Amino acid sequence: MVAAGVHIVPLMPSPDVVALVVEAEQLGYDYCMVADEGVHPDIYACLGAAARETERIKLGVMTNGYTRHPAVTAAALATVNELSGGRSVATVLAGGSMVLGPMAIERRRPFRAIADTITVLEKLWSGETTSWRGEHCSLDEAQLGMGAQDIPIWIAGRGPLVLGLAGEVADGLICTVKPDVGAAIELAERSAKRAGRPAPRPMYLGRICYTAELLEGQRRTLSYVLMDSPRRVLRSLGLDEDHIVIVEQAARTNNPGHVDPLVTEELLHRYQITGTPKECEAEVARMVTAHNLHAVLIDALSMDLDENLSVISNSLPIIKGTLT
Repeated sequence: MVAAGVHIVPLMPSPDVVALVVEAEQLGYDYCMVADEGVHPDIYACLGAAARETERIKLGVMTNGYTRHPAVTAAALATVNELSGGRSVATVLAGGSMVLGPMAIERRRPFRAIADTITVLEKLWSGETTSWRGEHCSLDEAQLGMGAQDIPIWIAGRGPLVLGLAGEVADGLICTVKPDVGAAIELAERSAKRAGRPAPRPMYLGRICYTAELLEGQRRTLSYVLMDSPRRVLRSLGLDEDHIVIVEQAARTNNPGHVDPLVTEELLHRYQITGTPKECEAEVARMVTAHNLHAVLIDALSMDLDENLSVISNSLPIIKGTLT
């Protein structure tokens, strides 16, 4: 049976983040990932607290190499790994407009930021003293205080270079655009084959919009997704050349308002799993079979705890195919 995960975007108070992790474990979820949103509750403080209140669920982050030095990330994840008894997972991504924009950080050379971040994580988690010079970050006689760590590394991304890197080095690959999942996995698998290693476990992350309200909630973030997507993904969503140029211009100026008119009802349905609960269940099953997915992860991004609790409770039987 496909594994199930919750991806928390911590727009809520930190006690609510911890409460969501605890509830996800009690419901039977396998993974809980928390997004590194920078100016919102600190993910490592929240995961450290959650580690002490859970026993089984794997605890992870969705983080980038821009807002923290990767050595600090390595130490933070190792701390969570210690507190949880070895349940940490690291997901590395480039960082999007919603995260980097408020800090006035330029999303420069995202592939290199991801690649150097993963190199630092791997070197420090070896437990050895390391000096290393990268283009995005470096180490000088650095050694992790907690010693060697066995922490899986996943990559979330949409660009061809990042997907190729996932095939070369990652244990897991998270895809986030429904019509592009197959193409993204294929790029990673080709790269893994060239590298002579197993392909990363494929996963899908998105909202399961089993109500009109949930679908409408996705509208708030889709403009940012479009601005952070390569042309292959934009075409998979049905955007024509004129619309792609609008998205690219908006990305250069970090102006999602120029993209908002493109987020139509049709585009929302194409981007996400939508429909009645039974229709969503069938679509999840189709995707799992078609792409041999290891896991399906759903977003919890409301500022209201009760709404998030309802979403994760109602989504689990959809993912697991156990609706009555």
